[in-house]
Amino acid sequence: MRKRDHNVLTNAASLLICGLLAGVVVAAAAFPAVAMSGLAAKAGAETFGALPKELTMARAPQISYVLAADGKTPLAIMYDENRRDVKLADISPVMQKAIIAAEDHDFYKHNGVDINGVVRAFVNNSSAANSRQGASTLTMQYVRLNIAYSATHPQDVVAATEDTSARKVREMNYALQIEKELSKDEILERYLNIAAFGNGAYGIFAASQVYFGKPPKDLKIEEAAMLAGMVKAPTAFNPTTKSGYQQAVDRRNYVIQNMVTTGAITQEEADKAKAVKLTVKGKRAPNGCVATTKKGWGFFCDYFYRWWLQQEEFGSTTYDRERRLKSGGYTITTTLDVQAQDGADRAVRDGLSVRSKAARMVAMVEPGTGRVRALSVNRNFKLDDPDKPQNELASEPRKRDKGIRGNYPNTVNPLLTGGDGITGYQAGSVFKIFTIVAALEKGIPLSYSFDSPQQFKSQYIVERGSPAACPGTNNYCPTNSNKKAGGVQNMWSAFAQSTNTYFVPLQQRVGAENVVDVAKRLGIEFRVSEEAKWADNKAYAHDWGAFTLGVSSVTPLDLANSYATLAADGKYCEPIPVQEIKDPDGKKLDIANPRCKKAVSTEVARAAVDAARCPVGDNSRTSRCGGSRTAASVKSVVDAPVAGKSGTTDSEKTASLVAMTKQYAVAGIMADPDWPQTRQRMPHPGSGGINQPVERSLAAAMKGKERINFTPPGQKISEGDQRSIPNVSCQSVDSAKSRIQGAGFQAVVSDARVASSCPPGTAAGTSPNGRTIKGGVVTIQVSAGNGGGGNQNDGGQGPPDGRPGG
Repeated sequence: MRKRDHNVLTNAASLLICGLLAGVVVAAAAFPAVAMSGLAAKAGAETFGALPKELTMARAPQISYVLAADGKTPLAIMYDENRRDVKLADISPVMQKAIIAAEDHDFYKHNGVDINGVVRAFVNNSSAANSRQGASTLTMQYVRLNIAYSATHPQDVVAATEDTSARKVREMNYALQIEKELSKDEILERYLNIAAFGNGAYGIFAASQVYFGKPPKDLKIEEAAMLAGMVKAPTAFNPTTKSGYQQAVDRRNYVIQNMVTTGAITQEEADKAKAVKLTVKGKRAPNGCVATTKKGWGFFCDYFYRWWLQQEEFGSTTYDRERRLKSGGYTITTTLDVQAQDGADRAVRDGLSVRSKAARMVAMVEPGTGRVRALSVNRNFKLDDPDKPQNELASEPRKRDKGIRGNYPNTVNPLLTGGDGITGYQAGSVFKIFTIVAALEKGIPLSYSFDSPQQFKSQYIVERGSPAACPGTNNYCPTNSNKKAGGVQNMWSAFAQSTNTYFVPLQQRVGAENVVDVAKRLGIEFRVSEEAKWADNKAYAHDWGAFTLGVSSVTPLDLANSYATLAADGKYCEPIPVQEIKDPDGKKLDIANPRCKKAVSTEVARAAVDAARCPVGDNSRTSRCGGSRTAASVKSVVDAPVAGKSGTTDSEKTASLVAMTKQYAVAGIMADPDWPQTRQRMPHPGSGGINQPVERSLAAAMKGKERINFTPPGQKISEGDQRSIPNVSCQSVDSAKSRIQGAGFQAVVSDARVASSCPPGTAAGTSPNGRTIKGGVVTIQVSAGNGGGGNQNDGGQGPPDGRPGG
């Protein structure tokens, strides 16, 4: 109910005039016949009677504020209308008085309908010789605006503002209703928050910011008067235009003088205010991800924006979700870590030739929550100016020949996260971690060892004559990137030096389909249709021999999150860019909570991480990493327990590195987004490559953070069930094979010959020798002599891209 009483005379008069407007006959004598032929006759009793009993007072569209993870650093603001509701106590008293002086002198005296003003308007408007008068009170104006904002159909908006008798009658009825429910101060507060002030400013908070760069509580008389004067016609009284400036000054002075009339200020105060030169200091509020508070934050903002549009909780369509974001008045605390993001932004741009079109892309995820802490790339998040383009022609020859410009240096494409045609990049040997996990799940321990050749002739079938096939065959025959034999390796050492001819045989043993399944469980999405076909069909995936070498496209974000899952002891969490969302009333939404599930067992995850400590210069639980590390500098740069893996692809068209601590997983990929098959070789690992950006990004994020060690895996998953290998030296190969199999091992005969004192063609020894896991592979080495080649198989077309990386 309203918070004050009106006297009986005022209420009676209000009812009388409303009755008149409804066409009630008893009022006919009170006005000339010409008046009765106007508003009253047009409105009709049926119009008044058909009105809903109560007006729905909807909240006008509000700005949504997007903040960094600290809950205070601004990231971006998003809005359809630049508006933020404020309490009347936060609005300067002179602003309150100015709007009353400009629009409704008797606001605090009437009960929503100004009787004298209505009568005056009826008489005036009945004569074509006079200009039209409105007689709308502030309360009636609020009704009109509220109906428009409550509309669910465009026609309702038109009806709310059309100049008709029915609309006036409706406004008067609702105004009387509102005055019973709200106090005058509440109505004034709502009006000031809903009114339009031009230049994209809606409500007094936005208006005071846009025109004067200050909060509404600090407005002076002359400033308040200018804003109050604009409500009547924001376009005509626009002080930012040449034509509108003088009209704005005149209107401001008119309002100032009216403030004297209403007793709000003295004539002396009015004269001083009029003498002040009108100066507009503010500017339009930035809007969206192209106007983030820091230059490098646009890609994270865009990821958040795309994430929001996918959440069904915010509406059934992307249109509904976008409207909710841009008008809902949310305060959104994202997961962006300022320290980590700034460090990554510096790292991706440092030391890269300005002539290089390669994109250095770095994504950072928090293990155990999936919170995305940083997304950075050496690009500007902006649309290229079509009139004055900055972007160079695309590096891909066919696009270049057509004059198509690439994404350097400006782009709004989601290079790090995928979507809108961005499917990812080949990451190389970082995918070998998925083979380790699959092997561990099959009971094969980290100590699983065998002799890795320079080239391995696999059972996988590829196109005959392809670079990935053994000469004259269609067998997939990967080699090591250094063109050297790998020697006897276990998972620790093979991962440390990235031995292709260890991991393809290991994948062949556990089943490529199981390796692909691990990748999917850890969060790898297959966005290329051909690759998705192979990944989604076990029969196809079983033949994907090169999968372990990272020939599938992946985004930096997916890659970072897959390793983060292992760092979190096997708990997969959906990547998420928010950690708290509050509605305009301060209520928290559950949608920001982490969404996690167990993807692999804790022991398997810890064992995989233990192997992943070797490539980046750390030590595994057993320190059996071997003598070669592909990214050994990570440990010293980050100065914390670390794990990860580097990778390159065929001809080094892309380069990658993943490095992680218990708190952060960082994945970097260096590639040409315009031309995946670029002729440019990505520098790896040294200066100008991807290793330094990843190392430095992780080091920046870890500054001041606790150094937490990884939990080592248990003895069984590391070493397995160890058994003694029989000594078969100088025995026939068949006899040696029989003895080894009889001891519970898998016996294979090496194609290579080794120098030995044993007779040619007999067993020279085994690899490994001494002890190995129960059921493990034991390779019989054959003493030097005349050797022969293996069988050749024929087959059909193989899976996507079988060429090896490093």
